[in-house]
Amino acid sequence: MICVIMAGGRGTRIAEVNSEVPKPMIMILGKPILQWQIEALVRQNVKKIVMVIGHLGNVIMDYFGEGERFGAEITYIVEDSPLGTAGALGRLRGKVEEDFLLVNGDIIFDVDLKRLYQYHKFKNKLATIFTHPNDHPFDSGLIAADEEGIAVKWISKEEPRSWCQNRTNAGIHMCSARLLDLPVFDHEKRIDLDREVLKPLIERKLLAVYDSPEYVKDMGTPKRYCEVQEDVKHNMLQQKNLLNQQKAIFLDRDGTINQYVGFLRHMDQMKLVDGAAEAVKRINEKGFLAIVVTNQPVIARGELTCSGLKEIHNKMETLLGEKGAYIDDLFFCPHHPDRGFPGEIAELKCDCNCRKPKTGLFVQAAEKYNINLSQSWMIGDSDTDILAGANAGCKTAAIGSKVQARADIHENTLADAVEKILELSDIQEKL
Repeated sequence: MICVIMAGGRGTRIAEVNSEVPKPMIMILGKPILQWQIEALVRQNVKKIVMVIGHLGNVIMDYFGEGERFGAEITYIVEDSPLGTAGALGRLRGKVEEDFLLVNGDIIFDVDLKRLYQYHKFKNKLATIFTHPNDHPFDSGLIAADEEGIAVKWISKEEPRSWCQNRTNAGIHMCSARLLDLPVFDHEKRIDLDREVLKPLIERKLLAVYDSPEYVKDMGTPKRYCEVQEDVKHNMLQQKNLLNQQKAIFLDRDGTINQYVGFLRHMDQMKLVDGAAEAVKRINEKGFLAIVVTNQPVIARGELTCSGLKEIHNKMETLLGEKGAYIDDLFFCPHHPDRGFPGEIAELKCDCNCRKPKTGLFVQAAEKYNINLSQSWMIGDSDTDILAGANAGCKTAAIGSKVQARADIHENTLADAVEKILELSDIQEKL
């Protein structure tokens, strides 16, 4: 597989860290960002790398050289004048005949590339964009996909947004060689990858979306630069690669993340529990996957549509994102075993395997994200939650006064439960 790295950015927001080198050459614990990228690629057998360089590109060439270096064959495309984030790609037309990886030069990442490639081949679109949740969705481009994983909306970071799922453009793309045949590349000029190449594919349903919680962070600001350094120190990069088993903290929704109102049917009823966002943020910081598992019988009862439920969850993700927190995924059961409700959906009235306290939602999550359930936790405010977690093989944390089932720990609030879990996790790692 060939990887094209767009390494010509100036990095104006990160200039105070080091303005004398191009942004991709800023050091992270003694190695430039580009070297971290190349090492991550080589570990997964990507051995041909094309770097697109411009501003201070000589610094990159002097460091990496050309030919067989750092375990890969490195070549360059040199921009004599700035060509934006995609203008130089036209020079690959006729030279690249296979799918290729396209990566922004200012990100640190470690992801399962085989999984991404297989997804891209299955979708068979001109491009597949890697999305993920992050802790700063309000200054990021947001991508919405349909149930088939095809992009339906792209909200640029300067555009207004209301309630949106926290899924942002990570700066990693799997592209078909056919992408280079687009008319936008007929003449060499300054081209914006997002606005002029990828976003126009949405109307033609030619952009697939690959969503993953794996580690991808940009160095856009000094604050994020410092965060990445800490993550690298704590081995967060390879730990989050889905080639490795993950640990998760599963969270009930009603009464755990949002205030309990019985059957929540309207978006205006969605209000976070005090301290919930801060607790979820702590989960994010410690490298656990934050996954919501929730029974939603209102769907089977005909009291709420799946699109209405999606809007409610978008609001929840927006409220979490306002405080720098995010969930990695959400799994819900739409079924209900009892009949007799006006407007009920007959095909959803069944005794399923996903309705807690059964374990179907946990199994789905474990298969999707390579989760070790025995190293994971379930937090909830009801006996159903605790029994579901125990049935799935997770450790359990009960919150509030309603829980009678025996749990591994019992705390008053979500925040207290998360801190106790993290404390126990730290102790276990030191043993």
